[in-house]
Amino acid sequence: MKKQLVSAVAALGLVAVSTASLAATLDDVKKKGFVQCGVSTGLPGFSNPDDKGNWTGLDVDVCRAVAAATLGDASKVKYIPLNAKERFTALQSGEVDMLSRNTTWTLTRDGSLGLNFAGVNYYDGQGFMVSKELGVKSAKELDGAAVCIQAGTTTELNLADYFRELGMKYQPVVFDTSDQTVQGFEAGRCDVLTSDQSQLYALRIKLSKPDSAMVLPEVISKEPLGPVVRQGDDQWFNIVKWSMFALVTAEELGVTTSNVDQMKSSTNPNVQRLLGTEAGQGKNLGLDDTWAYNIVKQVGNYGEMFERNVGSGSALGISRGLNALWTKGGLQYAPPIR
Repeated sequence: MKKQLVSAVAALGLVAVSTASLAATLDDVKKKGFVQCGVSTGLPGFSNPDDKGNWTGLDVDVCRAVAAATLGDASKVKYIPLNAKERFTALQSGEVDMLSRNTTWTLTRDGSLGLNFAGVNYYDGQGFMVSKELGVKSAKELDGAAVCIQAGTTTELNLADYFRELGMKYQPVVFDTSDQTVQGFEAGRCDVLTSDQSQLYALRIKLSKPDSAMVLPEVISKEPLGPVVRQGDDQWFNIVKWSMFALVTAEELGVTTSNVDQMKSSTNPNVQRLLGTEAGQGKNLGLDDTWAYNIVKQVGNYGEMFERNVGSGSALGISRGLNALWTKGGLQYAPPIR
């Protein structure tokens, strides 16, 4: 199977994946003592370093959750900043153990790159940001506009499809990084900046005058964003996937960072299985039974993670919307831990 995957990747003209890179990732992580996590080059709310090099964000917290589950310490993460064009190559080649970098789950990426998406940590959709001075209230008024866009993203094809469908023309202004797109937008290189709506809100706060720009109401695509791992290591795939599910399950059950120790005495069997007071769940992942307890204790549940990074407790102030729990009208739903 490993040889078949290596051949398939090579045939696609992608970076060759050595059989060594397909070895048990969990063993490699334990040996080196940290998780190597590919993140963005800097996107507030998702993965962004401060002036001291400390990384925070929704995607960063997914990396921290995996480190807490596997090593018992959420701080044991090495963050590797990657732009959109190099992110998949870095994962394929083994430069990173996982990718948690506002990356859209698509059939092509799932089926042809030798990669697996391990879930969705943010349901998003592509939108448009314009200067208020432009006087535009709808994306349908953008015929002939110059549009700033990041190379190597799903937004390029979505943009082309949308304008073609409406019979409109546009002039693409392509940059390598999201920071360059917002700089080009502020410098007047383009009339419009297009990206996932969450990214637009994050980029808007980087403007010298954030209130000078607005996000238009249209959402033109589905952009399920989530962590990615290499194919060929089902154990590691399961660990990353169930780390995500543990975050959501904890919110469903009302288990938080502040009450997790108290909840260990709960008589609810679902809580007992989540926190490891009922033994046996960890062995299915090759982990200790406290794997999910460590996640909640050190990272929190999904709701806590959302609020502090992109929600009401953050500079972005994004409403939960589609990212609310399924019990509250959203799409976040975790299979049972049992």
